[in-house]
Amino acid sequence: MNVKIHKDDNVYVLTGKDKGKKGKVTRVFPKERLVLVEKLNLVKRHLRPSNNLPQGGIQEVERPINISNLAIVCPHCGRRARVGHRLLDDGKRVRICRQCKEILD
Repeated sequence: MNVKIHKDDNVYVLTGKDKGKKGKVTRVFPKERLVLVEKLNLVKRHLRPSNNLPQGGIQEVERPINISNLAIVCPHCGRRARVGHRLLDDGKRVRICRQCKEILD
């Protein structure tokens, strides 16, 4: 599955409860088209007591966001960017920002 968002990319949330926030991608699930973004889409999980957490309690956990709800932030122009691809002279395929035409990889 071709996913245009990779690990360590900075992304902007387009829709949902975290709309307008920016974050860094920590993990990508390409088959499900989901992405984990650092400190975004937090939900509260109720945990029962265990050896690691003898009291139990409520903990905030990051949940994945659908790729269609995110846009890459271009490190060169600083704007939300659509992603294109370009073949270099050596045959390597790289991602480019469609606005400023700079290489994202």
